[in-house]
Formats: sequence, C-alpha cells, structure tokens
Amino acid sequence: MEFPDLGKHCSEKTCRQLDFLPLECDACKQGFCKDHFTCAAHKCPFAFRKDVQVPVCPLCNSPIPVETGGVPDVVVGEHMDGACKHHPGKKKEKIFTYRCSKEGCRRKEMLRVACAECRGSFCIQHRHPQDHGCTRGGPAASTVG
Repeated sequence: MEFPDLGKHCSEKTCRQLDFLPLECDACKQGFCKDHFTCAAHKCPFAFRKDVQVPVCPLCNSPIPVETGGVPDVVVGEHMDGACKHHPGKKKEKIFTYRCSKEGCRRKEMLRVACAECRGSFCIQHRHPQDHGCTRGGPAASTVG
C-alpha cells in the first residue's frame, strides 16, 4: 500500500470497502462508500431525522407545525378541536351570488354586473340594456352594429 492513511473504510459492516472519497450520511454522520451512503442502503437508525414531514389538517387542508419530538396525531387532533377554520355545521360560502334580474334567466355571477340605467343585476349575457329589455332611462340604445 502506497497511501495507508488515505481514504476510509465503509461503515457498513457487510462492506468495509476502502473508499478514497467516502460520503457522509446526513443523519448518522458516518462515512460510507457510494453503494451504502443513502439511509435506506445502510439501514440508518437516525433516518427519522431527515424524514421531516408536515401533517395536514383533513378538514381545512392547512399544514400543522409539529415541534421536534411531538406526536403529529395529537397536534392535528388539537388543531381540529380548537383552531381549525372548518366547521362541520357551517355551509360553504357561495361564490356565484348575484342572480340575473332578466325574467326567465337563472344564471348567477361572481361579481355584480349592474345596468347603468335601471340598476338591475344581470349576467354577462344580459348585461347590456338592449339584451335585458331595459325600460328605464333615456331613449333605447341603437341595435345597429
């Protein structure tokens, strides 16, 4: 051996290969060869440190932070009991709330589309005075063009 102090042996007990560029495991900080440096390859006992996942509330779909060493199920349960924005008895907010004032039309819009002449609320299809038969205001708008 020309360079006895160069490199390290793989920390995997079944391998012990001499590696001149050993890779260090992020969790257990031991040196491994290219075949065993992943946590799964050497069955790292500290892999849970790297596998950090944030639980999500099943009701309001928001992430719930869990302190180190905390039990995610308990923290999510406490959130659901107290700070959760979703209430089972509460109905969802309606998005399409502005119903068209044109007789026979059942369409609804998210934003209010008001006629400048009669001040009625209409859908996009009936928004112009000639489209909803507006009778208030000045002379009827021209239908040419």
